[in-house]
Amino acid sequence: MNDDHEPLSARIPADVEQPDKIMYGLTTRQLVILGATAMLAASVFVGVSPLLPVAVAAGLCFPLVTAGCAMALGRRDGMGLDRFALAALNHFRRRRTLVAAPEPIPQAPAWCRVRGQLPGALRFPVRAVREDGVMDLGSEGTAALVRAGTISFGLRTSAEQAALVGFFGRWLNSLEAPVQILIRARPVDLSDLAARVADAAPELPHPALRRAAEDHAAYLDELGDSRTLLVREVLIVVRDRPAPGAGRRGRARQAGAVVVVRRAVEAVRTLAGLGVTAEVLDADACVRVLSDAFSPGYQRPAPPADLDQPVTAHISEGASQ
Repeated sequence: MNDDHEPLSARIPADVEQPDKIMYGLTTRQLVILGATAMLAASVFVGVSPLLPVAVAAGLCFPLVTAGCAMALGRRDGMGLDRFALAALNHFRRRRTLVAAPEPIPQAPAWCRVRGQLPGALRFPVRAVREDGVMDLGSEGTAALVRAGTISFGLRTSAEQAALVGFFGRWLNSLEAPVQILIRARPVDLSDLAARVADAAPELPHPALRRAAEDHAAYLDELGDSRTLLVREVLIVVRDRPAPGAGRRGRARQAGAVVVVRRAVEAVRTLAGLGVTAEVLDADACVRVLSDAFSPGYQRPAPPADLDQPVTAHISEGASQ
């Protein structure tokens, strides 16, 4: 084998959850929609044909047939038009403003005139985060986060690329629970790094080192002001769904947490074989990831205080007591 051989490949549909084709290349959902449309159009035609000319009756049925065919065969953003219409209807029925509330928000009294709708309760799927980083999703089970690095795939030879793809495919085939791979880019602020370099420059022993540090701090400031810097982050969400009818308290909850931690550690070991560095996020890292998802670029909440330690505060010099 040499590096110029053609790697083995297999065609895999982009939508791995694509439904099966039942008849004439149509799925069960499409056949049901088309059948219901045909029955409705036939009922309208039979009902109005004795009263109207045939051409007029057929014209009345034409919009129904067109709408049914569009719902069954049309797609929007990778979704069938029927599901898209249901999602749009559900979106318009929901409240636009959501606030964090542990309980449903009560309605305004009758004597209070409120313009528009009151805000609705924001249902956050994560109920709690354990110290080991396992997120409790309530009745949906548990989940853990794994932060993974990247590799230079384009700089590898064709044989190495084929080996990496095959190894990654074997890992995907070995999964026995849902796994989500999230790749996101977030902005990076270099002002703090530039400030630290500038502050440490006067303490350097040699004048050349001080000038180099000052030039580097100026370069970081110029780079942050002239360009939009982004850092790529790869997160792997490992899930463990409970069995149907299983409770989510006590022993069942602890067993789910143990299973999801084991799967996260196995994912880290498998990615190490690919040359990808990965780590299982702890509780603080999970909280930061969730906070960044809701409010990127804003100040993070203070970490939880230890119950066994007194609460302290740091007061800068010169501040009034």
